[in-house]
Amino acid sequence: MKIDWSALGSVFGVSLVVTVGLVALFTLGIMGLSRRETASTRGESAITATVGAYACFALCAAAVGYGISLIVA
Repeated sequence: MKIDWSALGSVFGVSLVVTVGLVALFTLGIMGLSRRETASTRGESAITATVGAYACFALCAAAVGYGISLIVA
């Protein structure tokens, strides 16, 4: 039995980068919703924060959907 260490390392590296990226994107979405709440408390407009937060969540959902489609196919 021979293990292809370079392929294993490549899969590990890509998995690590994608996981950290998704967590960071989701965190940005949570921060956007938090800023929306802060702005609405102050009576300011929070459209940019809301749109940014929803865009982050949409990108997270798209990445998860793409990953599921890769696994199922």
